[in-house]
Amino acid sequence: MRRSGHRVAQIYRHPVNKELLEDAPRGARIADRVTGFMGSWTFIVIQTVIVALWVFGNIYLLFHFDPYPFIFLNLAFSTQAAYAAPLILLASNRSSARDRMTLEHAAAEADKEDEQNVRLLTGNTEILKRVESLEQAILDLEKRIMERLDAKPPA
Repeated sequence: MRRSGHRVAQIYRHPVNKELLEDAPRGARIADRVTGFMGSWTFIVIQTVIVALWVFGNIYLLFHFDPYPFIFLNLAFSTQAAYAAPLILLASNRSSARDRMTLEHAAAEADKEDEQNVRLLTGNTEILKRVESLEQAILDLEKRIMERLDAKPPA
């Protein structure tokens, strides 16, 4: 990411993004950038303008290095496709690895939360048992007080 000519470090909160994006090898970063650009409207517009200029220029003889049926343009597209396909596969593989790592991370976090929930439930159960025994002790005490009050002769 660039701003005003200076490279700005991106901060990734999720550990999977940090591992896959910051620690990625150069080839993987290049594949991500190229496929990111090739999958953008900017690329589509630029390529459309280039093809239109190419066809227009060769038809109207502004430059005449690739006459109709535009064999050189076809070769350029074939070369582009030959390089784009493996780059797209590389980016796709990285994307699926990121998804898998995200799911594994989420599962590990869910396991931690489950353990915490079990501890909380166990603690709550113990507290409820103690409250129940205290309530029973209060009821027993209340019963004994009532029995003593009933046993006392009126004054």
